[in-house]
Amino acid sequence: MAEYATITSDKSKKTALILCACLGWFGIHDFYLGNIGKGILKACTVNFIAIGWFIDLAKIAAGTYKDGAGAPVRK
Repeated sequence: MAEYATITSDKSKKTALILCACLGWFGIHDFYLGNIGKGILKACTVNFIAIGWFIDLAKIAAGTYKDGAGAPVRK
């Protein structure tokens, strides 16, 4: 019987969610998760005029948002 290992981020989902909820318009959660390029882009565009903020918040809450290494933030 084969066992499957799921790779997840070592970053805290709770911390990312709080950062996104409070400062998500400026992409602070992306800097925390190691997505520096995304963070800079979101800071310059005010997270795509707040539309991206709602999407990011939903993805983090659902556990599908990925960190800089490509691992989902689920912890």
